[in-house]
Amino acid sequence: MTTPKDDGQASSGPTDPDAIRAEIEETRDQLGRTVDELSQRLDVPARAKEGAARAKDTAVETYRESPPAFAGAGAALAGLVGLVLWRRRRARRRASTEELIVGARVGRKREAKRARKELAARRKATQKAVKDVRKSTERAEKKARRSRRRKR
Repeated sequence: MTTPKDDGQASSGPTDPDAIRAEIEETRDQLGRTVDELSQRLDVPARAKEGAARAKDTAVETYRESPPAFAGAGAALAGLVGLVLWRRRRARRRASTEELIVGARVGRKREAKRARKELAARRKATQKAVKDVRKSTERAEKKARRSRRRKR
């Protein structure tokens, strides 16, 4: 835009109406591109979809290049997630039981007694489960030995 200077002379911008119109059009185009770019940057759902599509394409390419490695990575990821969930659950259980025991030291004897019983029951159940697994394993081994003897 042309604005008069302090000494009353016009600025060094274009004075021809066609040149001014061309400059205005160029500025509009530039402003339009800027607005489009800003709106694209602020459109979070669209950007998320693009990122997901890129990740999917990368996974598909990786699978096509080496399927066993991809399956192994998937199994490892599933195992890791399972381990993390199991540890969290286990920590929560222990924390809740220990919290009851600690709270009982302050004066909640009933809760402490109940917590101790609960802890003992959990330990007993765990020991029973281990014992049952051992028994079933021994039975399976015994059965396998019998079938091998019969085949001879």
